[in-house]
Amino acid sequence: MATIGIIANPASGKDIRRLVSHATVIDNHEKINIVERIILAVQTLGVEKIYIMPDYFDIGSRAIDNLIHTKKLISEVIVLDMKMEATSNDSTIFAGKMKEIGAECIVVLGGDGTSRAVAKSIGETPLISVSTGTNNVYPDMIEGTVAGIAAAAVASGFCDVNDICRRDKRIEIYKNGKFSDIALIDAVISRKMFIGSRAIWDLEDIIKVIVSRCHPASIGFSSLLGCRTIITEEDDFGAYADINCNNNDDRTMAPIAAGVIKLFNVSQPEIINFDQEYFYEPTERGIIALDGEREIPFKKEDKIVFKIVRKGPNRVNIKKAIEVAQRNGFFICKK
Repeated sequence: MATIGIIANPASGKDIRRLVSHATVIDNHEKINIVERIILAVQTLGVEKIYIMPDYFDIGSRAIDNLIHTKKLISEVIVLDMKMEATSNDSTIFAGKMKEIGAECIVVLGGDGTSRAVAKSIGETPLISVSTGTNNVYPDMIEGTVAGIAAAAVASGFCDVNDICRRDKRIEIYKNGKFSDIALIDAVISRKMFIGSRAIWDLEDIIKVIVSRCHPASIGFSSLLGCRTIITEEDDFGAYADINCNNNDDRTMAPIAAGVIKLFNVSQPEIINFDQEYFYEPTERGIIALDGEREIPFKKEDKIVFKIVRKGPNRVNIKKAIEVAQRNGFFICKK
């Protein structure tokens, strides 16, 4: 039985960066619409069972009710019975349960932070990440119907996962010799502790940025390095740079948020290879933000290690998956 999971994060796109930039707003009613379009696509193309993560806005149940009301629901759609924390941990737990159930694909609606939460427990399950967040370096800007088509192609076996998926990179963070957490795109070291908002926005307090990839067309702190060098998803390395370093290097303009281009002192990025550990020993208290959210506090003389590894999600190349499925007759209805 072809099975997929859907995660629609009701909190994505609602952090402080919405107040200080000009980011697109995708409200929860539109997320319901996107979920409906994903369901309509996958059920038409052979997916028989769909699990949806529960959430405080009831996105899954509302989508189901709308489709029942319009008499368009065909497949079995279940809002998973699980304890809710109303935190990013819900996405981590749900992804782990989908792995246990044996779902062939998980579709995630959110930003970089939501994909990061899913990456902690998704294992080998193919991931389709749809952009509905604030900074969206990792997710794809893709229509829900198209995401559903790709998910159905993967779940129905019309394309070889090994051909249409790429194992992404991640940044692993170790504190005082113990594994602490991961980031998919960037880890930002700030001298300012958590105040008010989890989303980091204290630009003058940033010390360093470590990235798994960077590009001048990305929005967010990875662009601070991306406007000096380009590191792609395929490159087997990442990089770090010092920020606000008052050195003699040229100052760098970068799009750190939607509609916001700032001028910074950024050192020339230094490569971190896969077999290399980057050590950071703080001289003061601070916090590390992972994909935009403050997560790891540290104090003076803590020992922090960053590693770039290819142990991220098994990410679906959406267009390639659909193209391969098309060549294999996915869209042909035989009499």
